[in-house]
Amino acid sequence: MPDTETTKKTYLSEETIKALSNGLSRIEGHVGAVKRMVQERRCCDEILMQTAAVKAALNRVTVKLIEEELLNCLTSCGQLEAEKRMSSAMQALSSMLKH
Repeated sequence: MPDTETTKKTYLSEETIKALSNGLSRIEGHVGAVKRMVQERRCCDEILMQTAAVKAALNRVTVKLIEEELLNCLTSCGQLEAEKRMSSAMQALSSMLKH
């Protein structure tokens, strides 16, 4: 059975880490733009367009994380470990979608 602590630390490939980091950087940029727009008293519709971009970018990051978790479980987890990790991932996804 795989060492859970090691698996948790290493399941993301370098390519995935780069993609997630790039996505998170885009989110930071969008949030900064929203903040500036609020401070500049810009139109609500313009601000809402930027908040929609933040939400879409965050959803892409979330999907990539879950995709990697599920792929890793399907290829390397034992039955019991896969069930635990799947349950944990689904609880996190459910929580995220509620908010």
